[in-house]
Amino acid sequence: MTGAADIRAGIGIDTGSGSDIQAVTFGLGDEVFAVSVAMVREILDYAPVFRVPQGPEWLLGLTELRGAGIPTIDLRTRMGLPRVDPTVSTRILIVDLPLADRTVSLGLVVDRVLNVSAFSADRIEPAPDIGMRWGSEYIGGVVRQDDGFVILVDMAAIFSTEASEMMSDLRAA
Repeated sequence: MTGAADIRAGIGIDTGSGSDIQAVTFGLGDEVFAVSVAMVREILDYAPVFRVPQGPEWLLGLTELRGAGIPTIDLRTRMGLPRVDPTVSTRILIVDLPLADRTVSLGLVVDRVLNVSAFSADRIEPAPDIGMRWGSEYIGGVVRQDDGFVILVDMAAIFSTEASEMMSDLRAA
């Protein structure tokens, strides 16, 4: 069984922090997900990206942000959910993903951004390993709410070393 400190570390939460965890919540379809507010640099309105040929299905291309090209990911597709067309609620979360040897900036296309929420660390439960429509290896934990669950996304698990190396190569090009 995974301990609370392991869960917090996997989702980008400082394990030495207080009992409340600040997270940006967002929707993909009917599901609610969250990432640590410390990882989120900006939230942008959706705009078409510069397509990159022969990338994986989940790599949409590059988003221009103050003169830099940010690799932009369809988070739905990367998590195994079906692709949908953007709407007026679609947003791009610009996140800084800390890896062992560097930090990688990514744009994550999400259906909608909901809010910044505070979760008590003792309310975080380990990811269930059955009954989920997406790979449970991407789930850092879950928080039970009155109206359902909030899935805490383990960004490092979603973007393995192989994927982050590919995106670093893309940014260098």
